[in-house]
Formats: sequence, structure tokens, C-alpha cells
Amino acid sequence: MRTNRTAGYERAPLDDLLAILLRQFKRPLLSHGLPLSDSEAAEIASAALRRETLTDKALAVQKALAELVSESEGVLAGWNLSFAQALQTEMSDIPGWTTTADFLDIANEKANAELRISTGAALLVALGDTRSAPHLLTIVARSGGTDADLDEVIARRVLLFASGIRADDPAWLDKLRAWVGEQRL
Repeated sequence: MRTNRTAGYERAPLDDLLAILLRQFKRPLLSHGLPLSDSEAAEIASAALRRETLTDKALAVQKALAELVSESEGVLAGWNLSFAQALQTEMSDIPGWTTTADFLDIANEKANAELRISTGAALLVALGDTRSAPHLLTIVARSGGTDADLDEVIARRVLLFASGIRADDPAWLDKLRAWVGEQRL
């Protein structure tokens, strides 16, 4: 059963959620030389859900998102962590801090990397690039579909969209695991 705090995200049109996520990437995309207007974000999200061929702009966004996810994976790798490991690792287990300021800086860096990976992976998979699907499955598998947070709701909805698996299928999680495994081949 979904909690009230995520119910709105369960019901919101997926293209609206994806457009919001794209808008959150405006500054990072701009740092990659790719300006993105709100209307372009909305059109890219809508076209993705219609499974249309990506425009040149959407392809450029997809490429930049992949680079941003890779950069964030590199940040975590600096602590010898994969994305899945980072989600399970407490800040007290991360080396390199001695002061409160160091701790806060590293915590912020870790949280930003995790957020960019989860959000970027959702956008990439929605845009047809399934290489990041294992990251989304990691997020979904944390709760197994119960007591979900916003990241899990978005990850699950994007994976179900991309895979064509129905949300009301009792075996949806097992089918998602199999689908993600097939994408890695």
C-alpha cells in the first residue's frame, strides 16, 4: 500500500513528472553546453512517453544525462562505492572527513551524486537508454514496492513504462528483475 506522501506522484501523469525532473537538470545540462527551456523539457518528456523518435535536442539531452550519471558514478567510485553500495552506506563509514564542515561537504557530495544517478537514470530509461535500468531496479528493490519514497515511485513507474509490465501484475517486481537483466545482455 502506498503512503499518502507519495500518492500524488502515483497519480500524476508520468510525462509531467519527467518534465519536472528534466527541469531540475537545467543547470547541470547547461554546464555541458546544453540550454533547456521548460517547454523543451515538457516536449521531450511527452515525446518519450509517446515513444517517438528522439529529436536532435532530445538526443543531446540523453547524451548529456548519460555523462552526468557517469560523473556521479565517478564521485561514488572515489569512495570505492557503487550506486547500490552508496545507498546502503552511512556517512560515518565514508572516509575523508575530520571536521563537521568536512562531514557536511562530503555528505552533500554523496547525496548529490546519488540523486543525480537516480534522477538521471529515470530520465535515461524513459528516453530509451536502458543502460541505467539496474540503478532504478536497485531503488525499487529497496522497498519491494511497499512504503515507497519519491525516488522509488519514479523508478518503478519509469521501469514499468519502459518494460511494458503492468503495475497490477502480482509478479511485477520479478518481471522487472528479468527485464532489467535482459537489457544488460
